[in-house]
Amino acid sequence: MTVRRINIANAPAPGGAYSQAVAANGFLYTAGTVPVDPATGKVAGTDVAAQTEQVMRNLRALLESEGLGFADVVKATVHLTDIERDFAEFNRVYKSHFTGGLPARTTVGSAMLNILVEIDLVVAYPETA
Repeated sequence: MTVRRINIANAPAPGGAYSQAVAANGFLYTAGTVPVDPATGKVAGTDVAAQTEQVMRNLRALLESEGLGFADVVKATVHLTDIERDFAEFNRVYKSHFTGGLPARTTVGSAMLNILVEIDLVVAYPETA
């Protein structure tokens, strides 16, 4: 099995000892992606809608760097700081990025510093003939 570690400039730099994504066995696994604007290094926005948009931009950059898109996502794990307050607005923004079917998803409440949302994905590479 070949494992490739992926780090790109137009997604937030890892804040610890990890890669932005890892490709293995026909799948791309992203690290938890946060609402940091890679151009400024700062958290984007103060509400869950703005932060979710930034997370999705960051994830899109990772996916596109591998020739993938949101249609290839098979599983998402979402962490929300205040799931009761923010779930509906998060869900609205998140859903708008999927034009086809939606992936499987787990959404949990998590204690996070200075951010409202974090998402990691499992993405399937297209099968080749």
